[in-house]
Amino acid sequence: MPNTITPITRGLRERKKLKTKEAIQREALRLFQEKGYDETTIEQIAAAAEISPSTFFNYFPTKEDTVLFDRYDPMLESFIAALPRDEPLSRTIERALTMFAGAIESDRQTIFARAKLGYEVPQVRARFWEELEKAQNLFAGIVADRTGRKASDFELRVLAMVLVTASFEASVEWIRRGGKGDMFALVKKALDVSGVLTRLDALGQAEPTRPAS
Repeated sequence: MPNTITPITRGLRERKKLKTKEAIQREALRLFQEKGYDETTIEQIAAAAEISPSTFFNYFPTKEDTVLFDRYDPMLESFIAALPRDEPLSRTIERALTMFAGAIESDRQTIFARAKLGYEVPQVRARFWEELEKAQNLFAGIVADRTGRKASDFELRVLAMVLVTASFEASVEWIRRGGKGDMFALVKKALDVSGVLTRLDALGQAEPTRPAS
């Protein structure tokens, strides 16, 4: 029997899956705010999303994953990819962050709820450190692509982690302020304080560091 799964069909399935995951996350965050994180069960989340607990596990391995899930990384990558490759990395990142901020403004409350849980709930906070490593790998790949270096380059990975941790501290400050103000203004300030954007520009012009023999 021929394979009848076309790119269109696959795309529709992926969009449907994404909508279901977002619906589950939306109900989970609502219940966490109303009842508390520890007091909310997977069964209650499933009931609120009008699915069975077994279906819940088809989308999320754990309760923590309902907080961690987001669809933003591919969006940021696409913004960066659309910008000129011959401009300084600092300019590219600043422009991409401005575009990204505008695109996710409507999700502001969801982002704040997730960030607050990541800051206050120990088991979620522990998982957020894993996400920081993923973000480091994401930015290392982006910088490597723009500079012609390997993503495993020592200097590149150090700067990628500085960029990630500076952004993380900006989000923590935003949470401390109760989600008031412009989070991305804080991110840009944190990047300025760290000096990472200037160093990334210099990295693109310098020779790669050779590993010790």
